Formats: sequence, C-alpha cells, structure tokens
Amino acid sequence: MYLHKYLGPATGDNGGNPDATLPKYDTSNPLFIEDLLLLENRDRKYDQDIYVMRGVYRAQDIDFDLTQFGLFLNNDTLFITFHYNRMIDTVGRKLMSGDVIELPSLRDYNPLNSDIPRALPKWYVIQDASFASEGFSQTWLPHLWRVKATPMVNAQEYNDITKQPFEPNNIWDPGNFYPGGTTVLYGDKYYISNKNVPPGTEITNAEYWTEKTNPASIADWQSTRPKDLELNDAILVQAEAEVPKSGFDVVKFYIVATNSDGTPANPESATYTADYTITDASRTVANDGNTPRSDGYTAGYLTGDGKAPNGLPVTAGVNFPPAPVAGQFALRLDYFPNRLFRFNGTSWIKIESDVRTNLTPGANNNTLRSGFVNNTYTVNTTDLGNIPSRQSLSQALIPDAVNGDDGGNKTANPYPATQPYQKSS
Repeated sequence: MYLHKYLGPATGDNGGNPDATLPKYDTSNPLFIEDLLLLENRDRKYDQDIYVMRGVYRAQDIDFDLTQFGLFLNNDTLFITFHYNRMIDTVGRKLMSGDVIELPSLRDYNPLNSDIPRALPKWYVIQDASFASEGFSQTWLPHLWRVKATPMVNAQEYNDITKQPFEPNNIWDPGNFYPGGTTVLYGDKYYISNKNVPPGTEITNAEYWTEKTNPASIADWQSTRPKDLELNDAILVQAEAEVPKSGFDVVKFYIVATNSDGTPANPESATYTADYTITDASRTVANDGNTPRSDGYTAGYLTGDGKAPNGLPVTAGVNFPPAPVAGQFALRLDYFPNRLFRFNGTSWIKIESDVRTNLTPGANNNTLRSGFVNNTYTVNTTDLGNIPSRQSLSQALIPDAVNGDDGGNKTANPYPATQPYQKSS
C-alpha cells in the first residue's frame, strides 16, 4: 500500500486576518489544529514522498446492513492491519486520522470513460486507529496496528493530493523513442509529443514537444464534482425556463377598465396605436376609462413587472412623455426598481414597481436587497484608507492594532452602472 503521510495544517497565512482561534504556524505538526473554534483542519499538508507499506485487509462484497433502520450499503469501510514495528520504522510514527492510503489492488484499469489517460487509483482516508486485539503477544506486548479507513472524497482537506496532475508518470529519457501523443514528465512540467520522436531529441525541440498547460488534475477525473456541476447547471437552466422570475406572472389575466365611479368602462370607446394616437379625438379626460387604472384583482405580493395591463403599449424613458393622453402608460427607468405610471388626464399616477427579478444570483438579479447585501464598494477617507461597505461581523469586531491606518485619499470603488441618471441602488 502507498501512504500519503499527513504533516499537519498548512503553514503561513491561512486567509485574511486570523483571530485567536486561527493561529499561524511556522512549522508543520500533525498535532496542530488549524481552527480552534470549529476544531477543523481544512487546509492540510501532505508529504510529497510516498511511503510503501504492507498491510492486510479483508476484501468485501457489496452487502446490505440490516442492523439499521432501512437498507445501507456496507462495503466502503476497510479495516487494515499493519505490523507495528515496521510501521514505526517506515513512517516514523503511528498511522493516524488524516493519513491517506492508496491501494494498488483496487485500481480500476478499465474505467467506463475511455478518455481517462491511466488507471483510476483508489484512495482511503484513515478515520480511526488503535492496537489490534489479535496482535498482543503472550507477554501482552502489541505487535499489530489496526486502522479504519473510508474512501477519500474531493474535499478541501485533500487538495494537496487531488490537485496533482493526473498524467502518466513517464519520466522523459532523451535516449528513448516516443510515439506521437505521448505525455512525459520533465522536472515539474508535462510535455506531449507532436509526432514520433526519434532517440536523442531534446525536450526543448518545439517541432516534437509541446508543453502541456493546465493539465487535468486528479480531481478532474476522479471526483464526481464535474458531473455534479453539470447536473446543477442543467437544473438551473430548466428552473429559469419554468420560473424565470420571482413572484407571480399576472400578464395573462385581463383587467377590466373602469370609470372614475368604479363602473366598467367601454373598452372600445377609444383605442391607441403604438405611439398613443387616439382615434376618438372628441374625448379627452373622458378617455381615462379606456385603460385599467391599476392591476385590479391581480395586485399582490411580487406581482409588479413594469408591464401595462392587457398588453397595452408603454413609453419607457427617464422622463414622462410630452403631451400625454388620458390612459397612457409610461415606465420610468430612472427609478430603482423601475416604476410604471398612468396618466389620468391631469397627473401621472403610480401603478406598480418592477419588483420581479431573476432568481439566479448574478448580474440580472438586480434588486435593492441584492445591492445592499452584495455591496462591494468602498468609502475613501482622509486618514484610514478605503473602508469597505460590506463587512462581516467577525471582521468588524476584531480589534486592529493600527486601526486600519494605511493612508488616506485613495480612489474608492466606483458605483455600479444601473439605470440612466441613476447614481446607485
């Protein structure tokens, strides 16, 4: 078995300004704890050297665990036994939680994906370790060390292993012949042959060799993350097609126009073209009853969409249109959210605000709430530099020895581009 020895939390800066629960370590030690509050070692460091060890475990078939409520597959947990003295001589310490074991006997030499460049290895992470009960001699001295191991997943803790290139470890030899398409390792870089490479050809010969940039990592082939992202993206696309915006779509409902006294108006008393040219010029303010005064019975929570009822035309702009006629609709783009008005013959009356927005986080999800929560702009000061508008409580409450004094009069982050003549949200 091949052992990836756990060295301890990653040294150096562990992100941002650490507090008392996030100490910085100058040396690696498996006894150190990265996060003293959550008791986690998220950024782990593993030895670049691989230790070869002999271990014994019992192969298992796929079986159901009937001792639990329901059916559980119980074939992914291995109990591996090592000779204690050999383990100490090889590794220098006892195997512990966090060590990763690679089992060559469980390699998948025939993966279903034919694009995978080599056999898929199988990694297990040690979860627990202790002396094996069958390993005590007649003098009650232990000789065997037993570990419990479960399959390794593509998690942050194992980035030191999973981010390694998943390429065949063919060390380049200038005296060898290489067929076209062969990948070799030279130093810490991978090269692929453009065509058949005769013996004696240097790796720097661009006619025969091309450096591989950003080679696929172990996680790219071994992990289910790429497929999970593909599934998630497909679900998002279908969700946006079925529910494109928040709230309720009331465009399909017909709204009856009413007179000033609330009685139903004659919808054919006057009609409007796209430029609001009235066909019945004998009526002015009386034409106020030709279009609905509001959303009527469809008004509710998150129903405003900035569209006029019954699909009537709307004049959009940053100002009200000149010389309007009664019943005309205008959408003001300089309001945030955009606001729909209706002219009743004497004044513009607010109908609704365009509060329906895209449900997927991103540039199209433009609401007052998202603008407030995702405020990335900074406020420049004369002595304390730029103060971020968005700060987490964990950072805002941390005392700073220099009180943020990094110079003043710095350029602040600009306001976002929203609507014409609108400063910000």
